[in-house]
Amino acid sequence: MLLPSIFGENLLDDFFGDIARPMANTARYSTPVNNVMRTDIRESKTGYEIDVDLPGYKKENVKAELKEGYLTISAETKQENDKKDEGGRYIRRERYYGTCSRSFYVGEQVTEEDIRARFEDGILKLSVPKKEAQPKVEESKFIRIEG
Repeated sequence: MLLPSIFGENLLDDFFGDIARPMANTARYSTPVNNVMRTDIRESKTGYEIDVDLPGYKKENVKAELKEGYLTISAETKQENDKKDEGGRYIRRERYYGTCSRSFYVGEQVTEEDIRARFEDGILKLSVPKKEAQPKVEESKFIRIEG
C-alpha cells in the first residue's frame, strides 16, 4: 500500500513507534527517524562513556541536564529552505522545527561536576563516573512521654 512520504513506509509502524518512543520522530522530514540520537554506551571500571549521534545539530542547540538522578540530553533544530524566482516570489518554501531528547538514569549520587561532556563532529561524548549508592542512615526518633 502506498502512503504519503510523511508517514514513512508503514502507517501502523509509525503510529505504534510514536507511542513507545514519542521523542524519536522529531526529525521526520529531514533525517530518517532511526538515525536520531543513536547512542553507544561503554562501561569501564570507573564509569560509563556515552556517545550520542546528533548529525546536523549545532553545539549551541544541544543541552545536557541532570535532575533527580536522570541525565537528559535534548537537541533542537530549525531548518528553513526558501527558494525564490527572479522576481523575489517564493516558488518553494519549507520549514522544519523540532526537538528530540533522551534520558538515562545515572544515579542520584552523580553531580553535574562529575560529568564531562564535549561535542565534536556531530557526536556528543559524555563521561559519567560510577558512584555507589550511600546507605541511608536510619535515625531513631523518640516521642517524649509526659507523666
